[in-house]
Amino acid sequence: MPPALETSRLRLRPLTEADAPFILKLVNDADWLAYIGDKSVHSLEDALRYLREGPIAMYAALGIGLCAMDLKAPEPRPVGLCGLLVREGSPDVELGYALLPEARGQGLMREAALAWMNYGDRQLKLREMHAYTHAENDASQALLARLGFALLPPAPPDEDPATVRRHWRLSFSA
Repeated sequence: MPPALETSRLRLRPLTEADAPFILKLVNDADWLAYIGDKSVHSLEDALRYLREGPIAMYAALGIGLCAMDLKAPEPRPVGLCGLLVREGSPDVELGYALLPEARGQGLMREAALAWMNYGDRQLKLREMHAYTHAENDASQALLARLGFALLPPAPPDEDPATVRRHWRLSFSA
């Protein structure tokens, strides 16, 4: 199970089944659908399946995964996801994240990402961390650049532009 982390404005905590209504809202946001894709989550039952088969299963298998980003004030509530994950078939630890529209543009994702980067560096002793963005997600790419991630060479030009992902890497000093 990933740890709960705190920042000045956020509590980052493992997701639970009680987060199903939040997940249903987040994964059906227009930007999620455009930049991450349709996860076939169209009901609370689907959201529970997504949680059980995704983050909660990853917690059990790897001890890491996407976590809820709870805004502490004025009233505690989830506003996004951020955490470390490993995709099937990949050895890389990846920083993953998403925010509800009303939480964007406030520096919250940078705050959460820095907390997970610090955890990956100091607690997990990672040598590097990866991230992936949709080729047209300018805000996400700008965030990764500000966080110190380096853009790796682009995907082959024959890939469908609608699904092309940008691969980023951050190396930690020893």
